[in-house]
Formats: sequence, C-alpha cells, structure tokens
Amino acid sequence: MKQQDKDLNRRQFLTKVSAGTIATVTAGHIPAYGDIPGKTKTLAIRGGKPIRTKSWPSWPIWDKSAEDSILSVLRSGNWFRGRGTKVTEFEKKYAQVMGAKRCLATASGTTALLVAMQALGIDAGDEVIISPYTFIATYNVVFLNKALPVFADTDPETFQINPDKIEERINERTKAIIPVHILGLPANMDKINAIARKHNLVVIEDACQAWMAEWKGKKCGTLGDLGCFSFQNSKNLPSGEGGAVLGNNEEIMDRCYSIHNCGRRYGSIGGSSAYPIRGSNRRMQEFQAVILMSQMQRLEKDAERRNQNAKYLTSQIKDIPGIIPHKLYAEVNRAAYHLYPFRYKKEHFNNVPLSKFLAALQAEGIPCSGGYGPQYKDELIEEALNSRGYQRLYSKERLDKYREENHYPDNDQLCKEAVWLSQTLLLTTKEDMDDIANAIRKVYQNRDQLT
Repeated sequence: MKQQDKDLNRRQFLTKVSAGTIATVTAGHIPAYGDIPGKTKTLAIRGGKPIRTKSWPSWPIWDKSAEDSILSVLRSGNWFRGRGTKVTEFEKKYAQVMGAKRCLATASGTTALLVAMQALGIDAGDEVIISPYTFIATYNVVFLNKALPVFADTDPETFQINPDKIEERINERTKAIIPVHILGLPANMDKINAIARKHNLVVIEDACQAWMAEWKGKKCGTLGDLGCFSFQNSKNLPSGEGGAVLGNNEEIMDRCYSIHNCGRRYGSIGGSSAYPIRGSNRRMQEFQAVILMSQMQRLEKDAERRNQNAKYLTSQIKDIPGIIPHKLYAEVNRAAYHLYPFRYKKEHFNNVPLSKFLAALQAEGIPCSGGYGPQYKDELIEEALNSRGYQRLYSKERLDKYREENHYPDNDQLCKEAVWLSQTLLLTTKEDMDDIANAIRKVYQNRDQLT
C-alpha cells in the first residue's frame, strides 16, 4: 500500500469513528494464556455474531450552550482577531490551563510549528532531529524551512522517539530537536532536554496530540523552549482547524506573535517600520476561539476518563498472546490518548498479517486501524533532496549520506505491528472496554479461522 493511501486511511478511520458509522508486538516473554469466553465461536468475519453491535460515541460533541456566543461573533462582523476579543480570551485561558505564561493561537497545528521554528531561528541549511513515527506535518515543516529533518529511531515499546538514538544524529549543523508526543503519549523529556542543553539545541515539542498530558506534574507543551498544539476536527480539543504555540519566554512569544501577524511590530519586537521582521498570516479566527472555549469545559473530565479506561483496557489485554500494549514512562502522570495503541505480533496468530487481524476486529464491532507507515520512504524526501534549493544548501556528500542513513529498523517494525483505537472509544464505560478486550480474545482464540 502506498504511504499516501495509508495516510488517507488514517484520516478516513478517524472521520468514521467520529461520525459513529463503523461498528474497528515484538514479543519478549509472553505468559501462558488460559481459556476465555469466545473460544470455538465463529468469528463475525466468518458469519458469526459480533461481540458488539452498539455504536460508539460520535466526535466532536457540540455544546449547544455555546451557540449564542457563536452567533454574537458572527453578527458583530468582528470575525478576525484584529477587531475581536475572543482569540485573546482563549489564549489567556489555554495558557492558564496548561501552566504556561503565554499562548499564541494559530490557524493550525502545522502553522504553529512553522511559527515556532522561525521564532527560534531554524533556517535554511540547518538540521533538525525528529521522530520518524509521526504525522507527516512534523517533518514537512522542516522541509518548508529549507532545513533537513534528521530522524532518530523509534522506541517500539513507547511509540516515541528513542532518546538513546538522538546524539548519534547530531552534527555541526544541528539546530533543534522536535520530540513528538505522538498519540498523546509523552516522550522522555528529561533525556531530550538534557541532550539539548549539552549540545546547545532548542527544543520544540510537537504536542499536537497531547493536550493535558503530563510529565512529572507539568503539561506537555511546556517542557521545551516552545510547544505546539493542533485543534483539528478529530483532536481531543477540536475547532475544525486551529493550533497554538505555548511558551514562557516573553521575547520569544512576542516574536511568535509578530511572525504569525505578517511580521508587524509587537511587544518587544520593534523597528523603524511597520514590518520589522518576516512573517505571514497564520491567525486564528474569532469563532474558532469561541468553539475552543466551549470545548475546554469538558477537557479535564474527558482526559481523566480516557486515562481510567486506558489503564483498565491495558490490564485486560496485556496477557493475550501476541498483544503488547504501549508502555508509558514512569514519569508520566497522565497521557492524552488521542489514540490508544498496542502492537500485534502475527507469530502468535498463525502468522496472519495485520490487515486480516484488523478486519476481524472491525467485524466484531471494534473500530480500529493500523498506524503510520514508514513515511521517510515517501517521494517527498527525494523531491526535496533533488531540488535546486537543497543541492545549493547541502553538499552532495551530505545528501548521499542522508540517503544511506534513511533506514530505521525499529520504526519499520513498529509500522508493521501498530494497532490504533480512537480516543472516542475511551470516552465510554468499563463495560465497553470489556467489549474491546473480549473481541481481541475472541479473535485470538479463534485465530485458525483467519487463515
């Protein structure tokens, strides 16, 4: 399957789960597994009765009490932040909730990353260390800054960048590390920040899937130099589109504001002209801010429910042979669980490929999908390396070496094994988690029917 098709399938999966229209690891030692309900039953994919026939929650969930506020903004004609107050109000509230001094609202998570990179001085010819297991936007923004995204391999147990693989990727051109709290699971920020300090690098957290996630009592997105968030329609805090940059340095945040507002003077960013620095229009709209403030009312409650259900689900599936739940670092107080991941080891399922396992689980009424593919093998990499700009910025020797190093065995393996469950499945009850666990057990016990 082409990578673009995998990315489309991911979007389709999240959209379908949100609409409520679908009914859904390398092993170390795996303990013996006893008899379970569902053994010798006919799998739903073979015509049997599915474990679950009830629907799952739709997403996003609209709060009707916010409609008057939306209408008020629309009727006022003050639809952009230059004439309104709602974006500024949201920024103050989100900064307070997340424990940051400042927040800048942007048009998307991608534009948040672009603003952060420019504000921290990442420029043409630089190199940036990032995780290979992430949405394509994380390294597209590096390419858009004419810098080189350099991948450090993934830790399959945590689904996060492996901090022990970072230093070997650093050279004299390295400017930044962009850790990604992918799926809403925190990366190891202690080790990453220590490496950054040692090598005088900036850290931009891609927290686009990590609202309310916590590392040692602090929210993800507040642990590096800047943190970036997305509020796209499928996200746990949604407004259709939208994003934010969090930071604690006033001058850097002033610079972010100026960059996102066409380079105009702002705060400490002065000059003799109206436009002292380069910038573009990456502003959030007023009505999006109203939607976000409405959605924020459920943010804490939803975050706690996802974590409680995720913990219980892990306890129910961890001993099923061939099913390996994700691992959280000991320092994680809370994960965001934009997606709940586990790994599927086909050798425990008669070597049935992941696609058949997913189809069987979906037939049992459990919405699920595979994870990211090896996107670093996509055509966009060669398109960039072969461009006139990159051949001017980087030597042939560097680009050839980059191609040779573009191999990440741990991430490749994870891409073959990952299974995702949407965050909406975690907004239910303990009994609903039992349905998920029982469906996985049923598929395992009747795996002979998959061949």
